[in-house]
Amino acid sequence: MPATHLKNGLPRLSRFEWLMGLYGENFQRLTRMFQPQALAEGRYVSSVPGGLELQVDVLAQHPYTVELRLSYRMLDAATGQPDPSAYVRLYRDARQAEVTHCYVGRHWQDVLGLRPSVQAMVSHRLRMNSFLNKWLDYLEGQGHGPHTLSDTGETPADKKSAACA
Repeated sequence: MPATHLKNGLPRLSRFEWLMGLYGENFQRLTRMFQPQALAEGRYVSSVPGGLELQVDVLAQHPYTVELRLSYRMLDAATGQPDPSAYVRLYRDARQAEVTHCYVGRHWQDVLGLRPSVQAMVSHRLRMNSFLNKWLDYLEGQGHGPHTLSDTGETPADKKSAACA
């Protein structure tokens, strides 16, 4: 798919190309920070001095994908679930990581309806994955990384819901 050009000759990416770039960048950041492909299913916590504890739930390990949830160890008063959260599917073979949803029980169908336009779907995915990209940048700046991650020995409560996403 060729990129269109601006008047000054610089290439301009389509929104879809931008989204695919975010998926690749999110994969690189997640891999560098937490190496989720090497983690067993379970709950991990990353602690840094002066920062909030980050919870990394490895919900499922499949041959080509890893499903995980990133959240702070804070609970939403209404649902009792960790919030904010980002549910992420990491594709090992394609070296991509996409946010599937950002809130418990709120998949894209709940937000956009059953038949959203392609533009609405791409916009929604761009917002979610931009959020993850900025959050990972912030977390990395705070000092979170593989050296700050420890296994809690717990199993994520919503492990079964990952298979439905």
